[in-house]
Amino acid sequence: QVQLTESGGGLVQAGGSLRLSCAASGRTFSRDAMGWFRQAPGKEREFVAGIDWSGLNTYYTDSVKGRFTISRDNAKNTVSLQMNSLKPEDTAVYYCAVDRFGTGSQRDRDSWDYWGQGTQVTVSS
Repeated sequence: QVQLTESGGGLVQAGGSLRLSCAASGRTFSRDAMGWFRQAPGKEREFVAGIDWSGLNTYYTDSVKGRFTISRDNAKNTVSLQMNSLKPEDTAVYYCAVDRFGTGSQRDRDSWDYWGQGTQVTVSS
């Protein structure tokens, strides 16, 4: 049974940093893309960042480019999201996701196969 477990969310002031982590279990993910989505209250779940199986190719939504960095450790089956210069508009529940044999570039949530339960990130102004 595939399980994705996020951690690292919390409350931070604008301009601060947080690091989200996701531990994956239940299968080998070394050939799968991994990524992060987020969902703010009253809004659709949106793509934030994705990374291919090798870790060499990363993708970001425009609003987080230059502030967020996605990385992965295939030996540990983990994916992380380093979030710097946080803004109040980054406030959302952040979800870890896996796209089986994908590239990590898919913005469409329906392209992703497995999801975590989410972790809350709140940025105060």
